[in-house]
Amino acid sequence: MKKHLYTKTKVFFTALLLIIGNVVIAQNTVSGVVKDSSGDPVIGASVVVDGTSIGTITDLDGKYTITMPDGSNTLRISYVGFGTRYVTVADGSSMVEELMLSGDPMALDEVVVSGTFTGRTQKESPMSLTVLNGAQLARLTSNSQADILRTVPGITAEGGGGEVATNLFVRGFPSGGQYAFTPLNIDGIPVLSTFGLNSSAHDVYFRNDIGLRSLEFVRGGSATLQGAGSVAGIVNYQSIRGTDDPVNKVQLEWGQGGRIKTDFLTAGPIAKNLYYAFSGFYRYDEGPLETGLPTRGYQIRGNVKKLFNDGNSSFVVSMQKIDDNVQFYLPYPLDNSSGDRERPTGNDGEPIYTMLSSQLKDYSFDTPFGTFKSPIGDGVTTNGQFIMGELTHAFGNDWRLSAKTKAASYDHWFNLFLDGDGTHNTPESQSGYLEDRELPSNATFTYADNGAALASGDLLFENRVLDRQRDMEELVGEVNLTKTVNNHNFTIGTFMSNTKALDNNWIHNVLGDFSNSPRAVGVSYDDGAGNTVSHSSSGYVEGSGRQTSNKTLQSTKIAGYIADEIKWDRFNLDVGLRWEKAIGNVSLEDGVGSNKFNKGIVEASDVAFVIGGLYKLNENVNLYANGSRGYFFPQLRSLKFAGGAPQSYETETVIQGELGAKYGSSRLAGTAAFFFNALSDRRNVDIVNDGNGGITESIQLQSTQTIGFEASLNYNVSNGLDLYGNFTWQDHEFTEVEGNDEQVGNSIARIPNIMGMVGVNYENSGFDINLSSNFLGSKFANNSNTVELDGFNIVRADAGYTFDLGKGDESLRLGLSVFNLLDAAGVTEGSPRQGNSQVAGGEFFVGRPILPRRIFVRAAFQF
Repeated sequence: MKKHLYTKTKVFFTALLLIIGNVVIAQNTVSGVVKDSSGDPVIGASVVVDGTSIGTITDLDGKYTITMPDGSNTLRISYVGFGTRYVTVADGSSMVEELMLSGDPMALDEVVVSGTFTGRTQKESPMSLTVLNGAQLARLTSNSQADILRTVPGITAEGGGGEVATNLFVRGFPSGGQYAFTPLNIDGIPVLSTFGLNSSAHDVYFRNDIGLRSLEFVRGGSATLQGAGSVAGIVNYQSIRGTDDPVNKVQLEWGQGGRIKTDFLTAGPIAKNLYYAFSGFYRYDEGPLETGLPTRGYQIRGNVKKLFNDGNSSFVVSMQKIDDNVQFYLPYPLDNSSGDRERPTGNDGEPIYTMLSSQLKDYSFDTPFGTFKSPIGDGVTTNGQFIMGELTHAFGNDWRLSAKTKAASYDHWFNLFLDGDGTHNTPESQSGYLEDRELPSNATFTYADNGAALASGDLLFENRVLDRQRDMEELVGEVNLTKTVNNHNFTIGTFMSNTKALDNNWIHNVLGDFSNSPRAVGVSYDDGAGNTVSHSSSGYVEGSGRQTSNKTLQSTKIAGYIADEIKWDRFNLDVGLRWEKAIGNVSLEDGVGSNKFNKGIVEASDVAFVIGGLYKLNENVNLYANGSRGYFFPQLRSLKFAGGAPQSYETETVIQGELGAKYGSSRLAGTAAFFFNALSDRRNVDIVNDGNGGITESIQLQSTQTIGFEASLNYNVSNGLDLYGNFTWQDHEFTEVEGNDEQVGNSIARIPNIMGMVGVNYENSGFDINLSSNFLGSKFANNSNTVELDGFNIVRADAGYTFDLGKGDESLRLGLSVFNLLDAAGVTEGSPRQGNSQVAGGEFFVGRPILPRRIFVRAAFQF
């Protein structure tokens, strides 16, 4: 029984939806018991009267009692990691025989809540959907969201920058990274409902912890109905919620390079029908790359749930408090002398992994608003919180109400060392440095830390520091009603959000030597009149500091939607429509400190249509297809003004289609799908060098098209041994590029044509071992396709042993995890700042390698 206790909280949210919908329609009561193939009771399995909202969960002994309508009915019994059972109950029966559940390696029969308004199994959803459970998530979160999301077919995820700002590309969409077309959701509400108020990614506001029950990733146009900005999919994390069975976990983690992290989870009952769940972490990290800039922080999340009205109603209050900072790594000059784009060797003869440096911080300079001190040493900082309320009620006539609201506020800075000075961007000799900047040849170079002169052959690297203030606050609300009528589940709902964000930028130049975590370099010279002039004081390049942006952007969204999920014996049909309006309010100072502002209000609205169907070919195979016409609101930060008035603001049109199959049996599960998408009039925004040492936003209209195929497979070789993998092929191209007709037909930057994963998982007698390899094929660094980046593999390994520590589910798991086991050094991207001007040749190539190998040791207690 113990092996079911440790996952009992994984199904709670599903069970909650079932319990609140348990409306007594008639007087036929049925009891039974659910066990696994070993004869142990399955705790927390969902038991539902198929085609209705009536349901319950099994107790500590695997037993259940359920009241059903008159007549013959079918019970659907499901549990995470097991196949779903359907049992016919004759009219008047009061007892069902002992039911046995068998394994479900890909969770195809797990009830999901993403991509549906009513909750149904993944196998019965007419769309592509991947589910990861809490145990999988806990072992994948080594560095960033990319470590998790790259395991999903159709997803390109770059995590070379560190723990935050994952670059995410879904099925060939030209997102430029981040979460442009695929918003990050927590418990069904977006972390940020509007993309493009500034350039910060959604994952800066949220960190994973061990209080997550599952991840559900919906791909394709069907996601358009489910939330703001859900064009290509939804990333939805589900939190653990308390039940009658208490659970407590503490995980200690030691990471190579000076990482210490403590996670905790505690959940259980407070009183009758009142439950809690709280989780969080504290972390200190001097890595993953050695910079001399350690980071630390914490996050606490929690929820309290109250059941009332005889279980037909529930109210959940959820919260998050985060105060955390991490370092972010941008591309830097790689050794390209032999064409291999390898990590270079520094002046001290050691490999260079990063240009971040503890010596190149704490500088200040004057701006029109006073003296500004750069917070670059803090890296990416987030300090804030959200609070969310969720009310659900099942009415007696098969109407179900769901209402959610969330208020969030964050102080956020995204501070980063860029990838060069915007003009040279590669190491320079001392004489070349002086000549290019027209400085006297008698200038001297000294190390700021000890005053010693640089050796004559030492190289220099001038870089820029960009400090970006990105404070954000948001209010979100969503209400919907669902009505079950025969085989129809009708849903009508509305969504509203108001988001306000700052976009303030400061930039200055710093000078260091060319070595790992560079030493600050001072440059001074005699002006000929006996005066010593400083060009670089302790690494700060004099006169380079300035504020470049002062913006406030606000977005209001209002949406309404209607959908019908229709279910027949062998055929499911989804149809839906969503109307949405976005209003943008922009305040942009024209020249910082000028007190001259471009201010304007723009708005746009559009309608999305979705249809999807699924046919149950036989007990094991379901065939499905879907199609959609969707929209995307352009980034408000891309808005330009002419004559004091904002330019046009129109939606981008998205057409998507999918044709696939899902197979599930006791030992083999798999999915396969062909997909197509076309994006028209995309207002693309790239941050590029302006040619004068600064940066600017390059805006360009683009249209793209992608066709592809993706597949996933899991095979249960024997008890406890599984083989799994996925494969994606995608052919993507530009069909229109404003001002660059020569790029039509080119591949979209940073998206490979081929990628995949293979892995093996073994669990038996307390041992667990997982080994996987992610392959990303070659891709182009820019849209002009002048630079091709080679493909690479990232191998991960995780192993552990679980010790029994006492009665029940008290245990200790000791584990070892290795990210990038083979220490591959592939390049994830070139220099976005150089954009289409970057070339493949030269002694140095500016690119960002994947993070090097890192070893983690974990001790996880459960009691």
